[in-house]
Amino acid sequence: MIRRNQRSPDQLRPITITRSFVDHAEGSCLITCGNTRVLCTASIEEKLPFWMRDQNRGWITAEYGMLPRATHTRTVREASRGKQSGRTLEIQRLIGRSMRAVVNLEKLGKRTIWIDCDVIQADGGTRTVSITGAFIALMDACRRLHEGGLLSELPIIDYIAAVSSGMVQNVPMLDLDYDEDSHCQTDMNFVMTGSGRFVEIQGTAEGSPFSRQEFDSMLALAEKGIKELIELQRKALNP
Repeated sequence: MIRRNQRSPDQLRPITITRSFVDHAEGSCLITCGNTRVLCTASIEEKLPFWMRDQNRGWITAEYGMLPRATHTRTVREASRGKQSGRTLEIQRLIGRSMRAVVNLEKLGKRTIWIDCDVIQADGGTRTVSITGAFIALMDACRRLHEGGLLSELPIIDYIAAVSSGMVQNVPMLDLDYDEDSHCQTDMNFVMTGSGRFVEIQGTAEGSPFSRQEFDSMLALAEKGIKELIELQRKALNP
């Protein structure tokens, strides 16, 4: 199978990270991965959710959405429907879990950081690209708290990124675009920290069930891809 842009099976799509993409958020970035583009922001709120009012730690939560023309045809805004879809709820909970996995919430203090991931254009991998970009926004927001004297030290304990892999025409491939994802036999998403620990693994056999050997090959690709993504995060955050 010939991939778009002549990518090899173990190659990520071209990635760019533009920090401080919006002026008002404490942390933000525009991340592009191939033709997928996501705007990620981190907003600091100096209060906790009501259910945490007696706890001496902070909180990180996330919201995710797709603009109406992020896809080939217009999608009605979920606000117009009056409720979020199950897919949206699943993805924003995953983003929140992923960010909390690499933050010492006690050191964050009694405040909330809101992560917003808005998909401008979708071509596969929107949840994984959102997680990778959200970490950039989160780090910049925490740095602002630290530099402003509101935190004695950064609460970030590790990097985190996410990527997809799958079986396409019996070939394990990294970082599937929409066309590959639509025709794959197996689709998997991996969320991993910089130290190589897992936050989440999502996998579905779209056609025939996958073997342990195929799973290991997809995992190896994901580990390789996430190492490369975290290196790109480091370069973006420490130019």
